[in-house]
Amino acid sequence: MSTATHQIGWKTAAAIVVSNMIGTGIFTTLGFQLSDITNTYSIFLLWSIGGILALFGAFCYAELGSYFKGNGGDYIYLKETYHPVFGYLVSWISLIIGFSAPVALAALAMSKYLSAFHYTFGNGFAIGIIFLVAATLSFSLKTSSRFHNFFTFIKIAFIIVLVILGVVLPGSEAGNSLEFTDSWQNEIMLPAFATSLVFVTYSYTGWNSASYIAGEIKDVKKNLPKALIVGTVFVTVSYLLVNFIMLKHAPVSQMAGKEDVMGEAAKNMLGSNFGKIVNIFIALQLIATISGYLWVGSRLTQAFAKENHLWKSLAVNNKKGIPVRAIFAHAVIASVIILTGSFKEIFVYTAFILQLFASLAISTVFFLKKDQRTIFKSNAFYIFPVVFLLFSIYILYFTLIHNPKESIIGLGIVAFGLILYRIDKRFFKNTG
Repeated sequence: MSTATHQIGWKTAAAIVVSNMIGTGIFTTLGFQLSDITNTYSIFLLWSIGGILALFGAFCYAELGSYFKGNGGDYIYLKETYHPVFGYLVSWISLIIGFSAPVALAALAMSKYLSAFHYTFGNGFAIGIIFLVAATLSFSLKTSSRFHNFFTFIKIAFIIVLVILGVVLPGSEAGNSLEFTDSWQNEIMLPAFATSLVFVTYSYTGWNSASYIAGEIKDVKKNLPKALIVGTVFVTVSYLLVNFIMLKHAPVSQMAGKEDVMGEAAKNMLGSNFGKIVNIFIALQLIATISGYLWVGSRLTQAFAKENHLWKSLAVNNKKGIPVRAIFAHAVIASVIILTGSFKEIFVYTAFILQLFASLAISTVFFLKKDQRTIFKSNAFYIFPVVFLLFSIYILYFTLIHNPKESIIGLGIVAFGLILYRIDKRFFKNTG
C-alpha cells in the first residue's frame, strides 16, 4: 500500500483528467460539424452527450481500476477478462493510434493555426515540432515535468481567459452562427448527427486517464468519483462555452469545413492582430497535448515492449531512466501518419478505433460481480455501461456507413496487429 505522501488528492486527480481531455478536438471539429449540423441546440446536444458518455465511461473505468488495482488500464481489463490477444491489440492500437495519431493531429492543428501569419506551416513544421517535444522529454524527469506543467498551465489559463472574453465581448459585424429554431428536431435524426458524435467523443478522449491514476489516489472510493465528476463537468462546461463563443463570433460560411475555427472566430472577436495572438496560444496549448501523449504513450509502450519479443528494443531506458526509444518510436509513427493522410481522414479513423476499443474495455464491467464493485454497489450502476455501449454502437455504425474508407483504414491497422500477435507468439515459442 502506498503511503499518503505518495498519493494524490481529488484536486490533482481532477487536474490530470482536465489536462488529458482538453486538446485538439475542441479547437478543430466544429467546422466539420457545421457542414451538416447548424442548429445551436443540436451542437450543444452533441457536446452534452459527449460529456455524459465521458462521465459514464469514467465511472466504469473507476470500478475496473479499483478491481484491477489501477495498473495497466484497458490492457489489463481486456487481457484478463477476454484473452491475451485483446491485451496485445490494445497495446498495438495505443502505439499506432491511441498515442501517436493524437500527436500527429495536434501538430497538424498547430500548423493550421499558425498559418494565420500568412506563411504556410506545412507537414515539415508539424514533424519538426513533434521531434522537438520528444527531444525535450528525453533529458530528465524533472525537465519533462517542468515542460509539461508549464504548457498545461497555459492550456487551462488560456481556456478561462478565452471564455470570459468571448462571453463578455459583443458579437461582430461578420455575423454569427447562432440558430435557436425547431430544426434541431430534424437534425438529431440525421446520420450526420451520429458521425458528428465521433468528433465529439474524440474531443473527450482522456476520461480514461482515470484508469492510470486510480492506484495513486488517496481514499480512492471517495476521491476518484469526485475527481471524475469535477474534471468532466469542468471540461463539458468549457466545451459548451467555447462552442458558444465560436458560434457567437463567426457565421457558418466562415467556419464550415475548416479546421482553424477558433482562429476565424477570434479574428472577428478581437480584430486581425489580436486574433493572431489567440492563434499563438492555441498552438502553445497544443504543445501540452503533444507532450502529454508522448509522455504517457511512451511509458505504456515500454511496458508493452517488455512483454513482447518484437518490441523488446523499445523497452530500453537512457541513463536518466527515460524510455527514450519509445518516445521517439511514437514521434516517428506520428510523422508517418502526417505524411499519409489529411487531417480529417486521420481524425475519423483515430476516433473510430478509439471508440471501438473503449467500448470493448467498458464491456468488461459486466464480468464484475456485485461484491467486487467497490464504488457503486447498486445495480443502477449498469445504466453507465449500457448507455455508453448503446451510443457507441450508434456512432460506430454510422461512421462505418458514411466514412467507409477511414473506418477500413482503422480496422486494417487492427488486422495488422493480429498478424503481429501471431508472429510474436511464434517467436516466443521458438525462443523458449
